Amino acid sequence: MSIDETAERLIPLPPERVASYAMDWRHDHEWTQGIRRAELTREAAGGGFGVGAEVTRTAYFLGKRIDYVLRVAAYEPLQLLDMVSVAGPMPMHVTYTFAPRQNGTLARIRVRGEAGGHYRLAAPLMARKVRGSIGKDLADLERVLTPAS
Repeated sequence: MSIDETAERLIPLPPERVASYAMDWRHDHEWTQGIRRAELTREAAGGGFGVGAEVTRTAYFLGKRIDYVLRVAAYEPLQLLDMVSVAGPMPMHVTYTFAPRQNGTLARIRVRGEAGGHYRLAAPLMARKVRGSIGKDLADLERVLTPAS
């Protein structure tokens, strides 16, 4: 069974602030649900972060530790970060997009995946969990970036 979930949120800050923070893997654990650690484990061909770079994330999902590697498939700073899993419990495709709006930045996360093996039985639960998690991710992204009044 496949999972295809999208969440979006208008964040009242400029794209330069929202996208630069969200696209920096060093901040993943600060706003992304379940991620305890993220590490750049392979640099892009030209060095640093970009197409071909790989980030290893350690997360907890449904009470289990999951280590997975995401490879950057497309990268347009301040607009698009598209990553596909190359190692982990299930094939996954994660896309972050950021678009300027009059009142801030429209931030969107889309997660697609194929639940196979023992995850197949939990696919409907996983889809709901993913939907809730990415919605909370965007709320947390706004909370982290917006100073307390």
